Amino acid sequence: MNNLKRTSKFLSYVLRHAPHSIGIAMDANGWVDVEELIAKVSTNGYALDAALLQEIVSTSDKQRFALDETGKRIRANQGHSIEVDLQIAATSPPAILYHGTVAEFIEAIKTGGLQKMERQHVHLSPDVATAKNVGGRRGKPVVLTIDSGKMEKEGHKFFVSANGVWLCEAVPPQYIDFDVQ
Repeated sequence: MNNLKRTSKFLSYVLRHAPHSIGIAMDANGWVDVEELIAKVSTNGYALDAALLQEIVSTSDKQRFALDETGKRIRANQGHSIEVDLQIAATSPPAILYHGTVAEFIEAIKTGGLQKMERQHVHLSPDVATAKNVGGRRGKPVVLTIDSGKMEKEGHKFFVSANGVWLCEAVPPQYIDFDVQ
């Protein structure tokens, strides 16, 4: 695995799940100081400098990270397992969204719907291709169709992260079309 990918994966771990693992402080909105992050990551076996960090932020196909308007703070766009207020307002979703998974989880989803598990939200994709890519990380992808329009009409709230991932608390099974794509 190349240094860019290896470092990006480590940053995902730190900024989404365990800032304490390298001794950095994260504010309530998930932001950390870039200089402090670079210093702490570099003392944990990763060669990171401002140029590499900028490359990771700008070239990530999933756009996992965001720099603030000053470029002095960074955070993960979504996927946190720790409590973070991303300061995003509820918004109306498209009528249909998608969720990528694998076959081994289908029976549990049929029973309990999509649950956020250790994360703050369930992640939904705006298109089939993205959902296939997400599901494909664990094996042969299965894409489920979500009636997000009906969910919203019935009181469920949706949010969209800075990188276009749709977020919600849960998706009950009655809103899921299991005719896999």
